[in-house]
Amino acid sequence: MCGRYSLAPEESKEIAQIVAEIQGRYGAASIHTGEIYPTNTAPVLLPESKKITPKPMTWGFPSFNGKGVIINARGETAFDKPTFRRSLLERRCVVPTTGFFEWDKGKNKYRFRLPDRDALYLAGLWNSYQGEERFVVLTTAPNDTIINIHDRMPVILTPTELEPWLLDTEMASAKLTARQPALESMAV
Repeated sequence: MCGRYSLAPEESKEIAQIVAEIQGRYGAASIHTGEIYPTNTAPVLLPESKKITPKPMTWGFPSFNGKGVIINARGETAFDKPTFRRSLLERRCVVPTTGFFEWDKGKNKYRFRLPDRDALYLAGLWNSYQGEERFVVLTTAPNDTIINIHDRMPVILTPTELEPWLLDTEMASAKLTARQPALESMAV
């Protein structure tokens, strides 16, 4: 599960450019930065006119019972779930971050990042609900660097995988269960 992530433009030139582009197109108050919580509006990356473009969206699909939101989709079963199937086929997005957070059983909080990278990209899906565009983060089985802290982790995309994730359904399908890269963690 990925329940929170960071979007710190001061930590990453890549993220700063994404935030600046969104704020230039949609206004300074169009997205949250810092620690991103479910239901916050944050940037996602989408294919637009043969380039990858940031757009603000709300984190979380509405839940079935009308209470709360669905913030993650299990990569292993997303094709089987009506809520996610069409989005996985037609509406994939990339969630730019500067890291994500998980808590261990003792409620200790950890921040995860890629070693030697100041931006971390997560695989996502989006859909429109009553005219509002919303996204979820795809998750998968944990790798060795997170398994002792949590039993799920986000599907992580390298910079060279962003465009294929957005445009190539076969690559996207394979990525959902692929081995995830090693991460570094820090107690926060």
